[in-house]
Amino acid sequence: MTTGLLSSRISRGLGGGLLTGGVLLVSVVSAVLVGSADLAPQTVLASIAGHLGLPAQLPPPLIDSVIWDLRLPRVLMAAAVGAALAMCGCVLQAITGNPLADPYLLGVSSGASTGAVLVFVLGVGGGAISMSAGAFAGALLSLSLVFVLLGRGSTSSTRIVLIGVVVGQLFAALTSLIVTAAGDADAARGILYWLLGSMSTARWDSLGVVATVTAVAGVVFWMGSLTLDGLAFGSESASGLGIDIERVRRQMVLVTALVVASVVAAVGAIGFVGLIVPHAARMLGLSAHRGLLVGSAGIGAVFLIWADAIARSALATEIPVGVVTALIGVPAFLLIMRRHDPREAG
Repeated sequence: MTTGLLSSRISRGLGGGLLTGGVLLVSVVSAVLVGSADLAPQTVLASIAGHLGLPAQLPPPLIDSVIWDLRLPRVLMAAAVGAALAMCGCVLQAITGNPLADPYLLGVSSGASTGAVLVFVLGVGGGAISMSAGAFAGALLSLSLVFVLLGRGSTSSTRIVLIGVVVGQLFAALTSLIVTAAGDADAARGILYWLLGSMSTARWDSLGVVATVTAVAGVVFWMGSLTLDGLAFGSESASGLGIDIERVRRQMVLVTALVVASVVAAVGAIGFVGLIVPHAARMLGLSAHRGLLVGSAGIGAVFLIWADAIARSALATEIPVGVVTALIGVPAFLLIMRRHDPREAG
């Protein structure tokens, strides 16, 4: 690689990173302004700066609590979840060799929901950690079941989507059975609303869990990006390059399941982010996984911040953010499917 080409790539990478960071920062501040209480941008910035120890006068306690205790953790949670799901989509699409793979379509989110609901109903442990542990067990079980049913070398779009749908429906039925058996109508309504995905319960403690898991997983994914590039050429080519496919697949499955579990335990199941965001990043010219993972994380964060802002402001009553992502994701899914295999799109 020539010095000029390397410098050009570094310049484009820095430019893209600065642009994504700027858009993300503007999105965070703008989304905090969305809500029933009217706030000025300078009030939001003063509250954030004051809590960070910078020289700024905090707004009145009630307004400061709305910004710091409610809206800011909610917006940052949306950013963390969007980045996490987008990176998981990149990884799943690489290790399955299928552009339609994502945690929701493969049933991973449904498995995590079943595990989290089971822990909640049984009252085992307490807090975000025990919910995450239950969700992790469910996510790992569902993803393992998908790979067992998929078999070796079977990466047909139709086959993997159908298996994901079957596994997802199986765990959705188990979740419904658990909720119904619990016999508490109010709890059932609350669980069903949470399962559709909502940032309304986001607080600093749950944000800390999701952000930590996302950051660690991001490092693991980034370190394995060259291996993911090898898998993108197909299993036979990857084996020819000396890649232990089964070992890489197990490692990535474990990390992906952990990320999805932490997300589902915190905010419920949110679909289609992991499917459409990596394709949006590829449309911007990102193909190598080192850049694709970073770009997808940034786009996913911005996408879910604004999806959540729409969810809480489009109607008089807040709607689950999973509804918004589904309304955007379903037509995008059909376009992606038609683009990769017109015969399968019918």
